[in-house]
Amino acid sequence: PAAPALAPEAAPAAAAPPGGFPDYRYLKTLLTPSQLKYNPTGEIIFPCVRGVYDKLSNPLGRYYLYYGPHDAPGGICLAYGDSLEGPFTEYTANPIVSNIWQPHYKVSHVASPHVLWNADVKELWLYFHGENGTTRLARSKDGITFTYDKVVLTTAMMPAGSSETSYARVFQHDLPSRGARYVMLFMLNNQSNHRDIAWGWSKDGRDWTFDQQPLVRHSDVGANNIGGPHLLSRDGSTYVVYNTSKENGGNLLITEVGNDFSRREHLGLFYDSSNSAPDNGRSASPAFGTDRGVPYMIYEAGERLQGSIAVARG
Repeated sequence: PAAPALAPEAAPAAAAPPGGFPDYRYLKTLLTPSQLKYNPTGEIIFPCVRGVYDKLSNPLGRYYLYYGPHDAPGGICLAYGDSLEGPFTEYTANPIVSNIWQPHYKVSHVASPHVLWNADVKELWLYFHGENGTTRLARSKDGITFTYDKVVLTTAMMPAGSSETSYARVFQHDLPSRGARYVMLFMLNNQSNHRDIAWGWSKDGRDWTFDQQPLVRHSDVGANNIGGPHLLSRDGSTYVVYNTSKENGGNLLITEVGNDFSRREHLGLFYDSSNSAPDNGRSASPAFGTDRGVPYMIYEAGERLQGSIAVARG
């Protein structure tokens, strides 16, 4: 008798991310530039989502999603919604921070909003860049109207030859040995034109000390450029997730740095970008949130400067 036909093998399940993190899967696109009223450049980048339902009185929605175009004039934008799965509604008066803020600055663009809830003063603190060598801080009681505070990072605070200090995110993270309660992660570029992840620490989120050595070098992980860093904590340790440039896979990688930032365990792939829309081979600048117990990752999907904002569910 003929041998029975072999059943086709089931596709192997994708390996779970290192560190016991959720296996995030693309769910939907949340914001598309062509559908936005404020759309000067046809691209948006660098989402940051914050639950405000338990922090602000009478917010526009349970969640505030900050984002913006990268190219000039840029602009810090806000959308709001009642679920991390959307829908998100564009705020009517974007941008909430523009590239001209007299008398503080006049630059070609502002971009990459990261918003931190500062429980000490019950304010939302916005870190953003413009130009690429300057990261700034503005502060707000309602998440919409901001008061300019100060410059917190420039290339002059990093080694000679540094050309970009941008895409910063700030996290409440205690480093007792450094007398610090906050950590900043950012992208550093220099005359080699290869971008690394750098970091600093602060007692108050305003005045910073920066390590003069990169936290993760592009060459450590086989990439030409890395960026979009985000801090994550799980099971008693601390990790940094970041993106690689599209020619190096356009994926998110993860490195364990430990609670005191003394480790450099490069653990590899955290999120594999899809070759189909909206990722088109590139996922970048992840932000993370939990909605009623479900973990989500909101990220920049698509080729650099052709991006939209998407959400994956864990």
